Amino acid sequence: MATVNEIFAYLDRRAPFRYQADFDNAGFLVGHGDRPVERVLVALDITPETIREAIEGGCQLIVAHHPVIWGQIGRVTDETTTGKNLLTLIENNIAAICAHTNLDAVEGGVNTALAAKLDLQDPVPLEEEGIDAQGVPYGIGRVGTIPGGPMPLSDFVARLKNALNLGGVRVLDAGVPVRKVAVGGGACGSMLPLVKAMGCDTFVTSDLKHDLYLEARAQGINLLDAGHYSTETVVCPVLKTWLESGFPGLEVLLSQTQGEVFAYL
Repeated sequence: MATVNEIFAYLDRRAPFRYQADFDNAGFLVGHGDRPVERVLVALDITPETIREAIEGGCQLIVAHHPVIWGQIGRVTDETTTGKNLLTLIENNIAAICAHTNLDAVEGGVNTALAAKLDLQDPVPLEEEGIDAQGVPYGIGRVGTIPGGPMPLSDFVARLKNALNLGGVRVLDAGVPVRKVAVGGGACGSMLPLVKAMGCDTFVTSDLKHDLYLEARAQGINLLDAGHYSTETVVCPVLKTWLESGFPGLEVLLSQTQGEVFAYL
């Protein structure tokens, strides 16, 4: 039976935690490293709902994308949401491993999965940060081309909505067809200059501010906000597959309580 430490070491080989950004807090964040694990819950976020799901499912570990501990925390009490979450995890002896920007950057992670969902051909990192042990470049974002040549933006938006099961997309139509696409799971709007430098006509990301739409229009780039949750949850099945491959005796559950936190009315 695998321990929390062994699962962390395995994930560190698949998506090295040294790849995480300076501001990040990815890693083994809660729990006893030597605790045996029979069941794991995979989720995008560690929330009261996913913690309850882990408890009810008999899980000893949650593997999530977003860190359960973020920023400076001076105390752990039931006066804050983070404090309540940490107390509930500890009181129920549930460990937490969070793979964040390292999972964004690594080949096969968030952005690889997002590019695959959109059927982009020959994807490469939008911002190459290094070369892994197998000689494969890693970095945030991916850039690829549309198979079969350019398509109208309306057709690409329909493909995006279908692929990510979206209720809507915020779209800046720059008046150009879609041929070379950049994707950035989560909030990657600051990478717009790199998108331009890579010769992309379309950028799919999330959490975009007004000024970025203005800049994209000026640069002639279609800009699509597909939502933070939707552009990153594509990695949860990947994590499930990795864990099942690395630990054949481990039962890995995908969270069924998560979804987009807002709705289009």
